[in-house]
Amino acid sequence: MAFVAHQLFSGFSSSAARNVVIKSVTIIGGGQMGAGIAQVAASTGHSVTLVDTSDDILKKSIETIEGSLRRVVKKKFADKPEAGEEFIRNVMQKVLTSADAASAVRGSDLVVEAIAENLKVKQDLFRRLDKLAPPHTIFASNTSSLSISDIASSTNRPDKFGGLHFFNPVAMMKLVEVIGTPATSQETSESLMNFSKVLGKTPVSSKDTSGFIVNRLLVPCIVEAIRMYERGDASKEDIDIAMKLGAGHPMGPIELADYIGLDTVKSIMEGEAKDPDNPLFASSDLLNKLVAEGKVGRKTAEGFYKYK
Repeated sequence: MAFVAHQLFSGFSSSAARNVVIKSVTIIGGGQMGAGIAQVAASTGHSVTLVDTSDDILKKSIETIEGSLRRVVKKKFADKPEAGEEFIRNVMQKVLTSADAASAVRGSDLVVEAIAENLKVKQDLFRRLDKLAPPHTIFASNTSSLSISDIASSTNRPDKFGGLHFFNPVAMMKLVEVIGTPATSQETSESLMNFSKVLGKTPVSSKDTSGFIVNRLLVPCIVEAIRMYERGDASKEDIDIAMKLGAGHPMGPIELADYIGLDTVKSIMEGEAKDPDNPLFASSDLLNKLVAEGKVGRKTAEGFYKYK
């Protein structure tokens, strides 16, 4: 009887876990990606707390979200300006800001990290939050280049840890890569997939391999374009035009590198370069020079191109 009862209880727990609806979300990092994730989560009815250490960053994040919403409203509510304003008010009311991550995570169903691509910094963050978040809280990283397993190793909840890799700009890009580690539970994977769908995104599942799906395929193309430019095979403008008009890409590879961030591209390359049998990710002197100078693309107003 005890065995049967245990089976029934276990089955109920598993089913309940699969059906948990994520309602409250804490996003750590008020930069471009964090603000974008906050916007789409709030737009789909989630209670959102956006966390950063600086009030100035958080103020800018709110301005970014509102500006993005106004662009959305201009298209979706072109003939109903009052409805558009109401939509903006409703979404903005769902977004709280805080400089106190510890307090923010205490009532969260999901914590999404979108901070600098630095393994130690991410591990330190999650190690601290692991002691404060409720046991049911799922942790997710938006990293585009670091191992989810390595980040999760700093916590005592590897079964409730996964990757949620959004793409920039978050409000427009439909894809989310959902990354599971060998320790990620099926319930956690399902919760992250379902959450992505509720956001109106199309999730794809990937193992915890470097670059996941998109960057594993995309970055070699970008790197080879940079090498062509370095060698003088073609100008950066002609390389970008050729791929846009000849391959149907919406953005050329060098222009895209600036958009992604040259620091992020370099980080992905370095992760892959650990494999000596993979020459596709060999270092680029020009890329290294630009990153060292702080010219990492659109977010600094200069990379391969200059931006106003």
